[in-house]
Amino acid sequence: MTQREYDESDVRIRSGRGSRPRTKTRPTHADAEAAMVVTVDRGRWGCVLADDPLRLVTAMRARELGRTPIVVGDQVDIVGDLSGRTDSLARIVRRGERRTVLRRTADDTDPTERVVVANADQMMMVVALADPPPRTGLVDRALIAAYTGGLHPILCLTKTDLAAAAPFAEQFADLDLTVITAGREEPLDELESLLNGRITVLLGHSGVGKSTLVNRLVPQAYRAIGSVSGVGKGRHTSTQSVALSLPGGGWVVDTPGIRSFGLAHIRPDDVVGPFSDLAHAVENCPRGCGHRGAPADPECALDALTGAPARRVTAARRLLTVLGEGEL
Repeated sequence: MTQREYDESDVRIRSGRGSRPRTKTRPTHADAEAAMVVTVDRGRWGCVLADDPLRLVTAMRARELGRTPIVVGDQVDIVGDLSGRTDSLARIVRRGERRTVLRRTADDTDPTERVVVANADQMMMVVALADPPPRTGLVDRALIAAYTGGLHPILCLTKTDLAAAAPFAEQFADLDLTVITAGREEPLDELESLLNGRITVLLGHSGVGKSTLVNRLVPQAYRAIGSVSGVGKGRHTSTQSVALSLPGGGWVVDTPGIRSFGLAHIRPDDVVGPFSDLAHAVENCPRGCGHRGAPADPECALDALTGAPARRVTAARRLLTVLGEGEL
């Protein structure tokens, strides 16, 4: 028997293009279960089913979602292995509509938005009254992001044994936010009543006591804590965002310490809009008005307000000044 000779007709060339789906009817995933994302780590998302922290599953993003961003706080639909056993893996097939979004950019020249957390009800800015010293600039920037993102801001002052809280808190008296103290020896009953039943994201510099506060609120969290360096700067202990279930209901999202808060995606009207008593007045402003008053905006309609609204105008213009000054 002679050996067969091969020629070019025996070579099968695969198409370089992806094959078409056999049908246009795609899966509806009608059996998908609702879940909330509580952790994000290198292409794997930790999700809790039915808001039950004991029903934690690990999931990947389904191919049909492409590069759809999914962050802590997102409401998603998942299918697959929902047992939560070690090495099990489910799939995220849908991301729900976001109620609120807390965004920031790397700096004030970078237009790329980074979503910190989704669907949070409140943003709690944790500020140490000393060691490291408080910085109003970062607080103002976080407030701008909270107002424009639809979150109610809370200012939580820690290390009250080192300095008085009143002088720093008075700087924000005319803004719509809640101020509370949480010293190491102070009871947390009032703070817990603000957090229970809500999703709250914690922001702050490294070393201000965020992880210490989280460990008091959620004793089983065991978040790593650190000390402040000799130059007055905190050391990073939290390396990724994580949502933790509160004993009284609700969630707190602990985030890594931040050193800057870019606002390249924010416009002046976005800052004034959340203030209901000012939003109506700015409708009479000329086009392109920055609402900062004379000499930059001599025809701003906010200048005509008096009484309590005028004090809020002063506070809002401080935020607008921070927005125009650029990154910290």
